[in-house]
Amino acid sequence: MRYLAVDFGERRVGLAVCDDGQTLVSPLRQIDRRNDAQVADEIAAAVADEGAGAVVVGLPLNMADDSEGPQARRVRRFAALLAGRLAVPLHFQNEQLSSFSADERLADRDLSSGGQRRRRDAIAAAVILEDFLRERSRDAEQS
Repeated sequence: MRYLAVDFGERRVGLAVCDDGQTLVSPLRQIDRRNDAQVADEIAAAVADEGAGAVVVGLPLNMADDSEGPQARRVRRFAALLAGRLAVPLHFQNEQLSSFSADERLADRDLSSGGQRRRRDAIAAAVILEDFLRERSRDAEQS
């Protein structure tokens, strides 16, 4: 099954997908956010276009204790709106350090700051999806 991951932000939303075998994760694109409804509609269209069987939304938990702060609650509100537009399951994945990991990956590339900014959110979504798939695999091995 293919998954589509979402890195939700107030200005930009990154998307990433995996292959059917869940072995290769690729940044897909970035959505410039105007409002929640527009973003939810574009994500729903991407789910259909990519043939995704589920969506993974990055949840920004607090670093100290994994609790949910105001931004996590904001993401949950958006995810509720998104879920109403989807015919596939929606999962959450702790997204701690996903933007940091994306910045590290971009640092190795010879891109202008604008080029990095355009790719950062989709790469962060790819990190979220990689973490999600790794945890699912580990959980399956332990069962």
